[in-house]
Amino acid sequence: VDRVQDARDGQVDAKQQFESALKQFLAVTNVSGTELRDLESRYDKLNGEYERSESRAEEVHERIRNVQQVADALFKEWREELAQYTNQSLRRSSEQQLESTRRQYDRLIDVMKAAEARMPPVLAAFRDQVLFLKHNLNARAISSLQQSAGQIQNDVARLVKEMEASIAEANSFI
Repeated sequence: VDRVQDARDGQVDAKQQFESALKQFLAVTNVSGTELRDLESRYDKLNGEYERSESRAEEVHERIRNVQQVADALFKEWREELAQYTNQSLRRSSEQQLESTRRQYDRLIDVMKAAEARMPPVLAAFRDQVLFLKHNLNARAISSLQQSAGQIQNDVARLVKEMEASIAEANSFI
């Protein structure tokens, strides 16, 4: 009797789990045609935003690189031209201005690079979300799930009915 009760209780638990799983499956697959189009539209918009963000990040990288190239050339030329001064007072003044400008530039480029360095992790997280949506909430996948939902629902209903009969038989036996 104890073993029959255990088996019955196991069947009750299994029946409830199958019903719960079916309910969750149907919730995922119960998306109307309008919602599917909306899902595709949302993915397309999100993916477009990601691609634009990635493009903007590359532009920032290129622009910082261009600033560095121009600044390096400017500072090199300025340094070389200091030797051309004959008036030492003007030379010292220009050299002080060069050093001051260089410090300001160094602070600027450090801040720009720090901001640029924050972009790849954000883009990676954004890309992860886009890929997740693409692979796990793909409208075609949901559509194919909908096609099999009816058969699965019938199979679970048949299983639940058989389990209920078995549970009733176990109760009668006990």
